[in-house]
Amino acid sequence: MDSIYRGGLDTPGGRRRAWVDSLLVDHGMLRLAWTNASPVLPGRLYRCNHPTPARLTGMVGRWGIRTVLNLRGPTGNGSDALSRERASQLGLDFIDLPMSSGRPPPRASLLALIAALQTMREPGLAHCKSGADRAGFAAAVFLLLQGAPVATAMRQLSLRWGHFARSRAGVLDAVLRAYAGEGEGRTPFADWVTNHYDPAAIEARFAVGRLGTLLHDRILRRE
Repeated sequence: MDSIYRGGLDTPGGRRRAWVDSLLVDHGMLRLAWTNASPVLPGRLYRCNHPTPARLTGMVGRWGIRTVLNLRGPTGNGSDALSRERASQLGLDFIDLPMSSGRPPPRASLLALIAALQTMREPGLAHCKSGADRAGFAAAVFLLLQGAPVATAMRQLSLRWGHFARSRAGVLDAVLRAYAGEGEGRTPFADWVTNHYDPAAIEARFAVGRLGTLLHDRILRRE
């Protein structure tokens, strides 16, 4: 991942570099003007693009957030450092759950997400970089764990939040469709993941054209 941040917020120069990295390299300038923060299940789970420290503070005040689910994982960039610092200052639990927006999550990663969603201090906040793909997938998984039908859960992956199913991120939709075809109505989602989920097979069946790859990798620069 591109970054000019070299670690350390304890000096003015280090903090300044973190902000420059977050705003210019990690596209945080766009997130200053726009957020897709939204409730998934009010009082239990919310979703958003990578929150600025001020925005995270505001969501704690507005929604009472107690846990941050970081779907980017420990990137080591300025955005990561600043949000971790603010989460610590606010007394929030901070859980790293690194995922890709362009590949099905490995079984272990998906089981870790399920476990976090089931045991976190609520309300939780799931975020990735853009809040469109991985955050939407986590939101969909949470709804499936609450017994929602796949069709309802899949609404969390839509253009409303900036998700483009015709890009490589559509493989996350394919995971949910695989469960709909193989387990919905017969096997709880967590059990299906444990016993039947085959990310390699899902990825092999999923196809996206050059335009979708260009959109995901070059234009939107999704992780």
